[in-house]
Amino acid sequence: MASFRSSRRLAVAALVMAALAACTSSVPSSAPIDQADVASTPSALPTPVNTPAGDGILRIGTIFPTTGTFSFLAAAQKAGVAAAVKEINAAGGVNDEPVEIVAVDSGDASKTTLETNFKKLVSEEVDVVIGPSSSALAQRAIPLAMDAKIPVISPAATLSSLDDVFDDGYFFRTIPAYDQQGYALAAELAGGEASQRIAFVYIADSQGVALHDTFVQALAVYEKELVADEVFTGSTTTFDSIIATLKEADPDVVVIGSTYDSEKATKAAIEKIAAAGFTGSELWLTSLNTGDYSQAFKNGTLKGVRGIIEGHQPSPAFVETLKATNSKLSSYRYAAEAYDATLLAVLAALVAQDDAGEAIAGSLYDVSKGGVKCLSYAECLDVLTTTNDIDYDGVSGPVNFTPGGNIEPGFWGYYTYDGENKFVYTSGGVFG
Repeated sequence: MASFRSSRRLAVAALVMAALAACTSSVPSSAPIDQADVASTPSALPTPVNTPAGDGILRIGTIFPTTGTFSFLAAAQKAGVAAAVKEINAAGGVNDEPVEIVAVDSGDASKTTLETNFKKLVSEEVDVVIGPSSSALAQRAIPLAMDAKIPVISPAATLSSLDDVFDDGYFFRTIPAYDQQGYALAAELAGGEASQRIAFVYIADSQGVALHDTFVQALAVYEKELVADEVFTGSTTTFDSIIATLKEADPDVVVIGSTYDSEKATKAAIEKIAAAGFTGSELWLTSLNTGDYSQAFKNGTLKGVRGIIEGHQPSPAFVETLKATNSKLSSYRYAAEAYDATLLAVLAALVAQDDAGEAIAGSLYDVSKGGVKCLSYAECLDVLTTTNDIDYDGVSGPVNFTPGGNIEPGFWGYYTYDGENKFVYTSGGVFG
């Protein structure tokens, strides 16, 4: 997959170089001509011309869960896309045309709403799709994206197993993969003066194993090893042997790595390990089990327990930007990641000199890293007046794509549980 992305980037780079040597009428104002190159072209030879495959109007499709179990996630992501498009269009749009949004519902994984509505996006001639919010739906969207040659950028699909799905260079995400939190955990627990003895209790599935391996590798950077390394299954409800091992190892911190897919085992692990005396700041939850337990446990059970969740905590200024598109917005999860996904797609189209999906997919890696750094759309437009080699860092963090479409490093937030067993943001940073 990496070699395909690399060859496609070379093709896009060739298009850009051709455009830079072409006549003024064939190049957008955001990518100025190198007059020296034009002057050096022999008059007897035809001037190279970049012929875009797109229709000149950049259409952004969104496919968020506006119905179903996870519908509470849609509004913030839709606001992130809307805020980005509002900013882009205020600056003149793309090709002097306003960027358009075509919004559809992804529905739940139990239905075929995603497949039906992805076809609608294709029929509406969208050039890039932002979403879906679910890893399961993202996996189902990948073959559809490949067939349509439309890149999909998810602001919320976190499962590490998506790395194993062949995407032909058409799947990206602006949220870090689940296993990458191992770096953030190691930095917080093993780094600095507060270095601690750490035990890890994790579930025996693909996500648990992926997080375990990354965590162990990250601990090695600090010359640390786990004092206890215990595994359980999704059907486990008795944790006596694990607790006995923990007590013998005498860790300062126990980390529980499990997911909502094994809800019964996860709740049992948390409840019984906490009851064994590993509570307060001695207990850490991970991103797919740091949730609201106000209805699951009696008040105070998790008071002081720590947790970690992927995604940037929006600044007050960005919250106001989001509310300018939806005044009723009260949750902001994944909004920053959706905003950055939109800006990256637009910048990729500008650098590729083409709003076609294949050109955008081929340029996304390049605009995310390695060039002249720009921290906003306005800054990037300014840089594009002199060079196409840009590196956009956004409101959600560095958003540097890997050849496989992940972002590394990523932003992780640290949370602390209150007396009602609800998690509250305390701090965060970029790790990986």
